[in-house]
Amino acid sequence: MFKNHPKGLTVLFFTEIWERFGFYILMAILVLYMEKEFRWSDSTKGNFYGWFLGAVYFIPLLGGWLGDKVLGQINTAKIGSLVMSAGYIFLASSSKNNIPNFIIGLALVAFGTGIFKVNMSVMIGNLYHNDVKRKDAGFNIYYMGVNIGAAVAPLAATFFSNYFGSYRISFWAAAVGMIISFAIFSFGKKHIVTFNYYKDKGTAENKPSEMGMEEFIQRIVTLIVLFIIVSFFWIGFYQNGFALTLFAERSTTVLGWLRPETYQFFNPFFILILTPLLLSLFSRLNLKGKEPQTPVKILIGMIVMCAAMAIMIPASLMGGNKNANDMNPMWLISTYFVVTLAEIMISPMGQSFVSKVAPPKIQGLMMGGWFAATALGSYGSGFMGKYYSDFQHHQYFIVLAGLLAFSAILALICMRKLKRFSV
Repeated sequence: MFKNHPKGLTVLFFTEIWERFGFYILMAILVLYMEKEFRWSDSTKGNFYGWFLGAVYFIPLLGGWLGDKVLGQINTAKIGSLVMSAGYIFLASSSKNNIPNFIIGLALVAFGTGIFKVNMSVMIGNLYHNDVKRKDAGFNIYYMGVNIGAAVAPLAATFFSNYFGSYRISFWAAAVGMIISFAIFSFGKKHIVTFNYYKDKGTAENKPSEMGMEEFIQRIVTLIVLFIIVSFFWIGFYQNGFALTLFAERSTTVLGWLRPETYQFFNPFFILILTPLLLSLFSRLNLKGKEPQTPVKILIGMIVMCAAMAIMIPASLMGGNKNANDMNPMWLISTYFVVTLAEIMISPMGQSFVSKVAPPKIQGLMMGGWFAATALGSYGSGFMGKYYSDFQHHQYFIVLAGLLAFSAILALICMRKLKRFSV
């Protein structure tokens, strides 16, 4: 898998496995922990869920600036790792009698994740500074590392919940995972390529192509259009930790080991299965000169995500609306399968696109913009989640499918602009 790719990809791949292990343990149990430990309403849970995810993906704007101009990408990522570790420890020490630790823990995890993620993405892009054709494949391989951690996390959370009868042990496990991630990154950093436009622009090896102000502005406008479109995708995607988790808890049949937090295993599991198949397909199409451009892949992803939310409409009408724990788990599992197809088309492809299109002097900031778009959608997922119990479930998913259909139409309308700098 790593053949013909830089050694730094292996380092970042395993660093990300353990970082995502911690983060997705938190995501698997966050809403359930608020419900079981604090007994909060859906509205309160939705507020915390939305603000947390919004911060996770908005803070990369700051992280991109720190990596570009202040601390450098490696140092910023290392600081983010340590802050995340502290956040998980605060969460582990929280309880219904110690809610401040819960809030502090979420804030630390959000800040640490925010400044970590953006610089990891920039460093992946830097590995392929002189090999643009392999960049999509590099981001897809990296994304597999993300999803190995994300797949193991809910299984670990399920085990800890069953064995210890407590969600707090899972938070401790997340802290340990983050420490392992920090160690891998620290020992392997010699293989990581960093590029600072202002420091390295004069060297022959790293000198970026100069561009005029008109092209500079056009590139930024192209990325802003992309950011607006994909924000709708994340509104739907992050229902996995809210509406789909509540559907699992309240509407789906309980089958022994298959607890509500376990369902989040299926999305990363399907990514690990499907990504190599899609990479192989795109490789064959590339050899024939028929591989779709990145914006076309993103459009396909938006359409597929609309279909994923549409699956939950009949699932709700056929019994899910009753909250009677009698729905077949295959409704949720099939939804996660379709969500996965959409995610592969959008998340790694979008980051690769930003890396290609962003002007070199503000690459970190523009990657932060990608995560800010994710922040907008993530907050939207929590904002909508506040009303999960106020509507019939099928009505809730009709609204989501409608939003995603609108975003797909918007992507189609803007396709010419998005293709302008696609290579």
